[in-house]
Amino acid sequence: MEMNEPTQSKYDAALGKYNTRLDDAAIAAEVAGIIAKKREEYNTPDVKKFLFSCIDLTTLRSEDNDESVMRFTQNVNRFDEEYPDLKNVAAICVYPNFAEIVRDTLEVEDVQIACVSGGFPSSQTFTEVKIAETAMALADGATEIDIVIPVGKFLAGDYEAMCDEIEELKDTCKTHRLKVILETGALKTAGNIKKASILAMYAGADFIKTSTGKQQPAATPEAAYVMCQAIKEYYELTGRRVGFKPAGGLNTVEDALTYYTIVREVLGEEWLNNFYFRLGTSRLANLLLSDILGQETKFF
Repeated sequence: MEMNEPTQSKYDAALGKYNTRLDDAAIAAEVAGIIAKKREEYNTPDVKKFLFSCIDLTTLRSEDNDESVMRFTQNVNRFDEEYPDLKNVAAICVYPNFAEIVRDTLEVEDVQIACVSGGFPSSQTFTEVKIAETAMALADGATEIDIVIPVGKFLAGDYEAMCDEIEELKDTCKTHRLKVILETGALKTAGNIKKASILAMYAGADFIKTSTGKQQPAATPEAAYVMCQAIKEYYELTGRRVGFKPAGGLNTVEDALTYYTIVREVLGEEWLNNFYFRLGTSRLANLLLSDILGQETKFF
């Protein structure tokens, strides 16, 4: 080896174990085939009830305030009373400054309190600020944290800075689950999405998530497919099971069924529970509930 030949970084070595040279057109065709072949088969009341139980019921508006978040949380309490035969949503997802309000208002045992953190949605702030924000959210009652990768660092090839930050935030979360948002619309290519998925999992993500919902395009079936393939390959190589969460742009029951179909066909039944599969949305809750009940319902 010549003296000045660069050594491969541990991040490049990690990526080298996977195929990240993907053909976007081939992936789009593969996904379209799976959806055309399988989605209708899963269009059943039981699947829709399951999907409802995987929702991270989300309010991330500039207009949110203590009172509106309290009402939002009370709806989840009320759902348990009014629909005792249906499983409630998986989590309530809010900004960190509302964690305490949700904790003090929430009466349903199995519903998690998720907070977006780390300079959401742009991730453009100091790592120290991200750590402090995350620690404060957890101290106030958050049980799960959703962060965004530093997309700019990733696209510049600074994998070390990206991974170090995820590791530090996972260390802050300790046993609490860390969901890492890739912002797939900004990554543009299937190859980039695969690389970001692998690096996020390598750095300690408990979940990988498509989008913030604040940037377009948000979740797409193609991005979901690439991420689920990455999760599967990572599990086969390491034995560690990582969750998947599409978010942003989930506007119809068909959208929810599309993501269910991809998870079922790529990852299999072991991922079909709300520990490993979530849907980040607000509007979809009423649509799914209306479909399940057979009448238009604006509950949330």
